Amino acid sequence: MSATRASRPTRRGLLAMGGAVGLGAVLAACGGSDSKDSAGSGSKSADAGPWKFKDDRGQVAEAESVPKNIVAFTGVAAALHDYGIEVKAVFGPTKTKDGKPDVQAGDLDISKVEILGNVWGEFNVEKYAALGPELLVTAMWEKDALWYVPDQSKDKILKLAPSVALWAAETTIPKAIQRHEDLAASLGADVKSAKVTAAKARFEKAAARLRAAAKSKPEIKVMVGSASQDLFYVSLAKMSADTLYFQELGVKFVEPKVNAAGFFEELSWENVDKYGADIIMMDNRSSALQPEALTSKPTWAQLPAVKGGQVIPRTTEPIYSYAKCAPILEDLAKAIENAKKVA
Repeated sequence: MSATRASRPTRRGLLAMGGAVGLGAVLAACGGSDSKDSAGSGSKSADAGPWKFKDDRGQVAEAESVPKNIVAFTGVAAALHDYGIEVKAVFGPTKTKDGKPDVQAGDLDISKVEILGNVWGEFNVEKYAALGPELLVTAMWEKDALWYVPDQSKDKILKLAPSVALWAAETTIPKAIQRHEDLAASLGADVKSAKVTAAKARFEKAAARLRAAAKSKPEIKVMVGSASQDLFYVSLAKMSADTLYFQELGVKFVEPKVNAAGFFEELSWENVDKYGADIIMMDNRSSALQPEALTSKPTWAQLPAVKGGQVIPRTTEPIYSYAKCAPILEDLAKAIENAKKVA
């Protein structure tokens, strides 16, 4: 089978293309308030014996031995890489139009992995089957929906190997990191290594710094945005793993009047100044317009945070390892420490 493409954007497709500001967005319309119990994280040994891992769907993936031939969503593959677990192939945003690694690829050497699909709706099932996969791993933004696994070919894909899905929404950064670490450990990673221990210490120090920054400047308000050609999306912080955690650490966020799904508000560019914000965090994914592409929009240029140079990237789909999430906290802490009240 050749690469399968979705014929029209689904709810998850809107999220993937940036319009949902990385929240799991309109996915609320699908329901899914199931408990995210992290119990049963799986075997911690990399011996040749039976392997099993209970994922965030509550499903248990099993194999006669620890899987080595792993295929994963790019961001999950990048997290596993940080724990020393390499994958054979990836799917999801991996390579930009100019051939460079996508922001979601982290430290992956994209020249050494097979890319089964690089955009939403694309997954080459023939290539996947030819790899003889032993495990498929991806994220989950809505209950039981496998991120970047096309619905049209999902049944064929899932017949070829056990699968694991880990929450990327309805959780917080520390919880998500723990689940990725659980999986890495079950696959043979040394999660007590000096490298991992140092990264965790850096993350904890960064969290303390962000908490202190937020406490010292309670007047600073942050807006979380994502830009498309026609609309600007303002997200509700509590609905996403990263911004919910920042909120728990004391960061103050703009609270938009969200749509019926409850996750974000769409603003026309004429109304982009509806909310006052001192700092704007902008969706950094390749699917969203970046600030440098917005200079032709006069209303954007007049926003106080833009005029004040207080626009920073938002890692909308974090790579859930301590190594990749610590800098996210550090960057936001620095932005708040240096921010002036401009709104």
